[in-house]
Amino acid sequence: MRYYIIALIIITIDQLTKWWVVANMELSESISIIENFFYITSHRNTGAAWGILAGQMGFFYIITSIVIVVIVYYIQKYAKDSLLTGISLAFILGGAIGNFIDRLFRKEVVDFFDVYIGSYDYPIFNIADSTLVIGVILVFIATFIDEKKKGNKQA
Repeated sequence: MRYYIIALIIITIDQLTKWWVVANMELSESISIIENFFYITSHRNTGAAWGILAGQMGFFYIITSIVIVVIVYYIQKYAKDSLLTGISLAFILGGAIGNFIDRLFRKEVVDFFDVYIGSYDYPIFNIADSTLVIGVILVFIATFIDEKKKGNKQA
């Protein structure tokens, strides 16, 4: 149950931040947080990361629905044995649902974190995107730790 609460907190923060951007900023408006590095920029994306598959909402509905079902299954099956696995899956679930809500109701995803690394303008992203990436990284770490434990038990 705690993993679903974590996902719900992520969804709430994600949706509140997106609501704030939509309510308070014009599209493409940018607020400098750290000059030449970090901005809050009102942006919309009809695709996935880097705008790939733009406008393919039907595809995203199907894939995200499958991902949500699979993540819930994995939480039920594996989260009892590993806190880190449960948290990582909760992050992925929260992020997937956060962007799914945008696609369902707005037909686009609201993005706003705008980062420049030198002259490179990294694609604009949001809370849901961030938690998806963090969740995937944590899954890799949890898998590595689990495999190491299995190796130590066999030795």
